[in-house]
Order: sequence, then C-alpha cells, then structure tokens
Amino acid sequence: MRQLLAALALVLGTSLLAYPAVAQQTNRQQERMKLCNKQAGDQKLAGDARKTFMSDCLSAKTTSSTTLTPQQQKMKDCNATATVQNLTGDARKSFMSSCLKGS
Repeated sequence: MRQLLAALALVLGTSLLAYPAVAQQTNRQQERMKLCNKQAGDQKLAGDARKTFMSDCLSAKTTSSTTLTPQQQKMKDCNATATVQNLTGDARKSFMSSCLKGS
C-alpha cells in the first residue's frame, strides 16, 4: 500500500511540475492573440487582409523592430492618405490603386 501511495505521489508531483510550463505557454499565446487582434482592429482590417495580417502576426513574421520595404511604406502612406480623406468603398479602392501605381 505504501508503495502504491508513493508511486501515486510521484506521478502527481511530476505532472504538477509540468503544468506551469504549459499554462505559461498558453498565456503567452493568448497575449500574442490579444495584441495582434488589437492591432488588426486599430488598422480596421477585414476579410482576407485581416486573415493575412493575423497569420503573419501570430507566427511572428512581422515585428515592430523590422523596417518596412519600400512597397510596404508606400502602402502605409497611401492608406494613411485615404484615411485622412475619409475614403470608403469603391472610392478608396480606386484611390489606393492609383496611389500604389504612382500615378
């Protein structure tokens, strides 16, 4: 009986030691999900653009310390201009197209 209790205590003790690592990993993933979701909301992304952004953000492909490529910077600038002009729908789509083409 004593051996059974000792074995049970050993199994429970070992499983409890592993639990905090799993819980901490889950919390980090949840925090990353919250952060990425907030950033996507701040950028007012929807549909495929949101899916792509969330995928990249959660896989850590994009970090705040990386510099933007010229195309990304152009996209950011055009998007900011469209936002300032309060463009939506087809007008925004048309503006973004012409802005990104450089015409």
